[in-house]
Amino acid sequence: MMWMTMVEAVALLIGYLLGSIPFGFLIVKLKSGSDIRQTGSGGTGATNVSRKAGKSAGIITLVLDALKGFAAVWAARWLTVESGASWVVAGAAVLAIIGHCFPVWLKFKAGKGVATGFGVFLAIVPWAVLAALVVFIVIFWRTRFVSLGSIVAAAFIPIWTWVMHAWVEPVSDFAPIIVALCASSAVIIAKHAENIKRLMAGKENKFGAVRGA
Repeated sequence: MMWMTMVEAVALLIGYLLGSIPFGFLIVKLKSGSDIRQTGSGGTGATNVSRKAGKSAGIITLVLDALKGFAAVWAARWLTVESGASWVVAGAAVLAIIGHCFPVWLKFKAGKGVATGFGVFLAIVPWAVLAALVVFIVIFWRTRFVSLGSIVAAAFIPIWTWVMHAWVEPVSDFAPIIVALCASSAVIIAKHAENIKRLMAGKENKFGAVRGA
């Protein structure tokens, strides 16, 4: 029992540490020697990286940030395969996003968790991610606000998962999954607080001059 407790603790720690890898910071540092936190929004996400180091660097950051979220979930599943500790997997998922937003390596200040959240959600509820992606595309297409699309898509995923569970087909391990989705979405939305204020004030930048993701 103690050994399983240790394994579960390691799974949670790995979730945070994977999420905390500051790919955007490292890519910009290697490419230009500058600190991405001194540019634009100060975030380490793909949008801010694109502004500083170009679109290719932004795309690489986006992919790597998503992969670390996906990897955190699958690492937790692999480590707890014998115990079937679904709550630990859920915890690792949330911690991956928290790790990205608040990495110990960068004094707990980094990105907004959108790409890492995408990877986490894709590992847990891929069908909901596809639906949320449609929502994001439609909102972005109509408004040109990346932030608004990200916020609504993040909020949409737990709602859509609940609807599917209640009305279409029951979701296995629904309790830990819905808690992880709600907590993850809440973190992402909370990190967009400044964007929300600017949206409400009509001062948010549209695509091409967005402050960070």
